[in-house]
Amino acid sequence: MRQSQLLVPTIKENPADAEVASHRLMLRAGLIRQVASGLYTWLPTGLRVIRQVEAIIREELNRSGAQEVLMPVVQPAELWHETGRWTKMGPELLRFQDRHDRDFCLGPTHEEIITDLFRREVHSYRQMPCNFYQIQTKFRDEIRPRFGVMRAREFTMKDAYSFDLDEASFADTYREMYDCYSRILTRMALDFRAVDADTGNIGGANSHEFHVLAESGEDVIAYATGGDYAANLEKAEAALPEPRPKPGQQLEKVATPGVSSIAEVCDFLGVEPAQTVKTLMVRGEENLVALVVRGDHELNELKAARLPGVVDPLAFAGDDEVLAAMGSRPGSIGPIGCSVPCFVDREAAALADFVCGANEDNFHLTGANWERDATLDAGLVVDIRNVLEGDKAPNGQGTLKFLRGIEVGHIFQLGTVYSEPLQATVLDGQGNSVTPIMGCYGMGVTRLVAAIIEQNHDEAGIVWPEPVAPYLVHIVALNYEKSEAVRAAADDLYETCVKAGIAALLDDRDERPGVKFAEADLLGIPHRIVVGERGLKQGNVEYRYRREPDNQALTPEAALQRVAGD
Repeated sequence: MRQSQLLVPTIKENPADAEVASHRLMLRAGLIRQVASGLYTWLPTGLRVIRQVEAIIREELNRSGAQEVLMPVVQPAELWHETGRWTKMGPELLRFQDRHDRDFCLGPTHEEIITDLFRREVHSYRQMPCNFYQIQTKFRDEIRPRFGVMRAREFTMKDAYSFDLDEASFADTYREMYDCYSRILTRMALDFRAVDADTGNIGGANSHEFHVLAESGEDVIAYATGGDYAANLEKAEAALPEPRPKPGQQLEKVATPGVSSIAEVCDFLGVEPAQTVKTLMVRGEENLVALVVRGDHELNELKAARLPGVVDPLAFAGDDEVLAAMGSRPGSIGPIGCSVPCFVDREAAALADFVCGANEDNFHLTGANWERDATLDAGLVVDIRNVLEGDKAPNGQGTLKFLRGIEVGHIFQLGTVYSEPLQATVLDGQGNSVTPIMGCYGMGVTRLVAAIIEQNHDEAGIVWPEPVAPYLVHIVALNYEKSEAVRAAADDLYETCVKAGIAALLDDRDERPGVKFAEADLLGIPHRIVVGERGLKQGNVEYRYRREPDNQALTPEAALQRVAGD
C-alpha cells in the first residue's frame, strides 16, 4: 500500500485518555479516530493490526480443536431472564426495545446465546466434548470510558465456550485453553503472566487472567519471588500467619475523646497500626455484618462480598445504621461484645493484646485478646484483606512482589452456572440425562492492540513486534516525484515485496525527508528501507531495523534479505 492512501494527521488528545501511551500513539499514527465517548473507527493501518491479531488467535484456536461460529450482537431478554442476569448485570447491560416492545440488549458477553445453541443442537455424549468460539463486536455501557480502546464501550473480543461431560474431560479442555492463550501471546512476542483471578459477573468457581506486563496497567499482580504463584490483587493471598501469642496484658477501657481513625488512635495511645484492629460494618442479607481487619491492612471488597450472608456487591452501612446496631458511631466500634455476625481476617485473628473500639463513643480498649475477651469462631476467621509487598507467599517460596499488568484474556471454570438454569442436558452412554460442565474463555482483540503498543514503544513512536505489525517493511522514497532513479528503485522494491508475499508500505508522498523519517518511526514498522539519489549512485539503499539505532548502507537485494530474515 502507498502511504498517500493513509490518514496520518495530528489529532488533539482527550485529557482523560492521556495517561496511556497507546491511545496517544494510536491517534498520532492514524490507527483510530474517536466517534463518541468509548466508540472508535479503526483506520486502514489499525485495522491491519487487528487482522494480524485475529489471524494468530484463529490459528491457535483452530489448532486447539475449537470451532468458529458467529453469534448476534443483539440478544433477546428472555435468555437473560432464564439465567437471572437481566437484572444482575446492572447498568453496563444496554437494554432497549424493538418496534414490537420486545426487550433486547447489546451483548457484552454470549454465555446465554451459546448455551441456548448447545441445548438445541447437541443431545448426545457422542457429540462431546465441544468448544465454540467467535470473534465479535461487544458492547458494555461503561460509566466512564477511558484509556482509548483499552476501556471502550464497543470493542472486539474473541470469546469461546466449552461443554464437557465430566470433570476429567473439562480439566483437559481448560488446560488446553490455558496453553492456547499462552501460545497466542507468545507468538505476539509479548511479556505476559497468567494469574489466579476473581470470576466477577461471569460467575463460576475459578478463573485465570492473562496480563501483558506494563507500567501503565490498571491491574496489580502479586507474585511469589520463588515458584510460580501469581494472582490478581483482588484474589491474592499471603501465607497463613504465625500462631497467636498468649495474652500478656489486661483489658483496659481508655477514654479517647475525638479520636476515631487508626492514625489518630495510634498517635494518641502510642501504638503501631499493626497492633490495632478496625471494624467495618457492611450490609448483610438480613442484618448488618462486622468485618475486622488489622489496622495497617486494607479490606479487599471483592473477597468480603463473597462471604456468606453479605450483600454482593459490597455495601457499607451508614452512620445511623452503625449507631443503631452497635450503640456507638464508626470509629469507636470493635469486635468485643459485637451484637452482629462478625468475620475476622486471619491476620487480625493472630493478634494478642490489640487495641480496638469499645463500642462506646470516645472510648477504646487496650490489651484486648481473642477467646478471653471476644468469641472467635473458627468458621468466621477468613481472608478478607489486600496483600502487601513483602508478605510471605502462600506457596511457601519467598515473599510477594507486585507488577502492573493489562488484562487481555480471562478464562473461567463455569461449572453448571449457565447450563443448569438454561436446562441444557445431554444423554450419556447409559442413557442418563447429564448437565454439561462449561468453560468460558475471553480475549480482547482491540484491547490487545493497545496492550501491544504499551509494551512496545519508545519516545519516537510505536515499535511493532513483527508477528502483529501492519506491514513488515516501510519503503521511504525521497524525491519520488522528481527523481526517475528513486521512483524506479522504490517501485521495484515494492513490487518485489508484493510478489514475495511481504507486506510493504511505500511512502511516495511529496514531503521533506525529516517528516517522512519521523512518521516512519511513529508508525513503527519493523524494517525501513530509504531510497535516495545519493545512495543509489553508490548502488545502495539505507536499511534500518526499528529496534536498532543505526542505519546500514546495503544493496537493495541485501536489504530485502534482511527484511525476509535471510
